[in-house]
Amino acid sequence: MKRKVAFHTLGCKLNFAETSTIARSLPEERYERVSPDSHADIHVINTCTVTDAADRKCRQAVRKIIHSDPDAFIAVVGCYAQLREEEAAAIEGVDLVLGTNEKFDLAAYIDNLGKQTAPVVHSCEHTGIEGFRASWSAGDRTRSFLKVQDGCDYHCSYCTVPLARGGSRNPFIREIVEEAGMIVSSGVREIVLTGVNVGDFGKSTGESLGELLGALVQVKGLERLRLSSIEPNLVSNAIIDLIAAEKILMPHIHMPLQSGSDRILGLMRRRYSREVFRDRVMRIREKMPDAGIGVDVIVGFPGETADDHEDTFRFLESLPLSYLHVFAFSPRPGTPAAELPGEVKKSEKERRSRQLIKLSEGRRMLFMRQATGMTHNVLFEKKSADGTVTGLTENYIRVVTPFRKELPGTVRQVRLVSVRDDASMNGELTDTQE
Repeated sequence: MKRKVAFHTLGCKLNFAETSTIARSLPEERYERVSPDSHADIHVINTCTVTDAADRKCRQAVRKIIHSDPDAFIAVVGCYAQLREEEAAAIEGVDLVLGTNEKFDLAAYIDNLGKQTAPVVHSCEHTGIEGFRASWSAGDRTRSFLKVQDGCDYHCSYCTVPLARGGSRNPFIREIVEEAGMIVSSGVREIVLTGVNVGDFGKSTGESLGELLGALVQVKGLERLRLSSIEPNLVSNAIIDLIAAEKILMPHIHMPLQSGSDRILGLMRRRYSREVFRDRVMRIREKMPDAGIGVDVIVGFPGETADDHEDTFRFLESLPLSYLHVFAFSPRPGTPAAELPGEVKKSEKERRSRQLIKLSEGRRMLFMRQATGMTHNVLFEKKSADGTVTGLTENYIRVVTPFRKELPGTVRQVRLVSVRDDASMNGELTDTQE
């Protein structure tokens, strides 16, 4: 009898791509993948450890599984398991702990394991420079996340990713092009390139991100190609110009700013100034007036004064952005930032977060209002419970329209007619496909 396996993914798009790859590695004659909320013989939690909230979500997930499936085998894998293996192993109910490299060999570890009296731990080896493991998400015929890079050499003072995933590395372009062809042949319409530091692509192969994009736009049958987050200092004019020129490349760029104060950027060990960031935003807006531009920002970094936060707020307010992702600083053990003086009170972090979230909501609303009346190509997804179907425009606006059975999985021309209360827009079809 096949063992039922449920996967639970925490964290970034990269983790989702890797979870899908791990699931495909399980022999179909012995394992059956089921949904995360189903009863299963084995539950696998692919973890994140960027913040203490991410660690907490892992522990909560284990408790939820124990409540619903008390006899299930539980494996905790990924970044949290890599950096906090003792903590992961100490969670009541956990049977197996696998690090960032070991998780890709899940089948080898679970084939002969049943419920354990004490957890089995394999998370001591960091992934080496040659240890890139190809990954891409499957199961959704509209969009696939394709991992093109792993690890990071930046060592920002607050970040544990280099500790969890090792140095920057990537496969050759020819290998990624081959994977993209396989993804397209499965019926996927859009590929999202993901990694820890995508802009650093080529470091281990002597190639470049621009060369990769140039090769991928030639993949037969690929309709849409989108970048995930990219460091502002790595967004070259050539990359911006290429995205602006190629119809397949989506006009949507997400960059981590983290702080609008150069002093705080220095404490964070970031590799750019705020003026570099401003220059990149303005270049994108010049070449692609309707582009979606998203930003990450951290509030409450140690030593961030009220004036520093005000600098960040005014700086962000001055830029033509589409939305913000706001994070409150969370000290991570083993990082330089965890030892810095000047801790910001939780209540003050919350106040600063609320202020920036309000700014983000205003910018997103303005971006959508400016798009009202425009026609965009929308990639439609699954039917919603309310009898509608949603999809994304090229520049990352979510669009809602009445469901028609032929819409999911198709790219259609849609006029954006009005802004909704849920940060999306109502749209109406303008093409005449049947």
